Amino acid sequence: MIVGDPPRDEQPSGMLPPDHPFLVSTARLRPQPAAVAILQLDDGRYLLQHRDAIPQIFFPDHWGLFGGAMEEGETEIDGLLRELHEELALVIPASLPRYFSRIDFDFTYCGLGKISRAFYEVTLPTKQLSELRLGEGRAIGAFSAQALLAMPRITPYDAFALWQHINRSRIG
Repeated sequence: MIVGDPPRDEQPSGMLPPDHPFLVSTARLRPQPAAVAILQLDDGRYLLQHRDAIPQIFFPDHWGLFGGAMEEGETEIDGLLRELHEELALVIPASLPRYFSRIDFDFTYCGLGKISRAFYEVTLPTKQLSELRLGEGRAIGAFSAQALLAMPRITPYDAFALWQHINRSRIG
């Protein structure tokens, strides 16, 4: 049996409708170096951002890590701290984020060269969750590792970094 596109009225759970911004957008996208946080609560859950459903961003209406593009002249840590403040009203010391991993993307085909996404671990006390204020995106979610890995719409690069983080004791 060959599985193909299901009829529109029979979309399996988690599948995007054919008119979803992720599938139909023609907006120009400009990849930039980024620093993001693998935010883990002290109870083990991970914090994710439900991204806006607008066509001008990478992976609209997906869940992803907090953080983002660095501004000209910023270090990864400076950019990460700025983004966490903008997106969550979270202020943490520069010594708190711990480097975890990096994914390099090769955009040479369109003249942009190689661009990195750096991942930093940040552990927060669960009680701090009530102090966070969403400044960008549609929602904040706190997910167990098992629930997170089963989610159908997570930005793929963040999903891989989260999988690595969850399984770090098994790797190597």
